[in-house]
Amino acid sequence: QVQLVESGGGLVQAGGSLRLSCLASGRTFSNYAMGWFRQAPGKEREFVTAISWSGRSTYYADSVKGRFTISRGNAKNTMYLQMNSLNPEDTAVYYCAAKSGSVASIESKAYNYWGQGTQVIVSS
Repeated sequence: QVQLVESGGGLVQAGGSLRLSCLASGRTFSNYAMGWFRQAPGKEREFVTAISWSGRSTYYADSVKGRFTISRGNAKNTMYLQMNSLNPEDTAVYYCAAKSGSVASIESKAYNYWGQGTQVIVSS
């Protein structure tokens, strides 16, 4: 079992930045590829970004490419999401997820473990 806890969400003005964190516990963090997904009100959960267990491979949704940066610190059992140039369309609950194996995925069904989510609200 892997437990995931997100933090860092909040209210920010358009054009601002936030940094989300995802703290993992329970199993060896470096054995898992990780991802961030988000769900806006009335919409389905969507892929945001993902990272391999080594951190050498990353993937981004087109909507966040160039604005968001995913990273991980395996020694700290933590994954990060730096979000810059935020706009109101980024408003959502952000979830971190973990999947067994080295390769990350853009598919939510590939992930075995999920956090409870952290709310991000971007005001115009």
